[in-house]
Amino acid sequence: MGMATCEHVQSVPVEDPSPNTPQGCEECLAEGTRWVHLRLCLSCGHVGCCDSSPMRHATAHFEKEGHPIVRSFEPGEDWRWCFVDELIV
Repeated sequence: MGMATCEHVQSVPVEDPSPNTPQGCEECLAEGTRWVHLRLCLSCGHVGCCDSSPMRHATAHFEKEGHPIVRSFEPGEDWRWCFVDELIV
């Protein structure tokens, strides 16, 4: 059985967008807060922190902008997550 699929995968570009803040979470860098893991928005290149991070900026970005899919922005990880369908895609 393969990975689940969702219709939102078709809405993201084939090439990942360039990260807006490759050095870390955009909001955490601005606020001086810390993150645990990073996620890259595949719609716009926003870098946000994961839900294990205190501020949960990746989820906040999805809730504000509606961009459905992020990928892990951690070295050696290549998975993607759809917030709408709550699936690894």
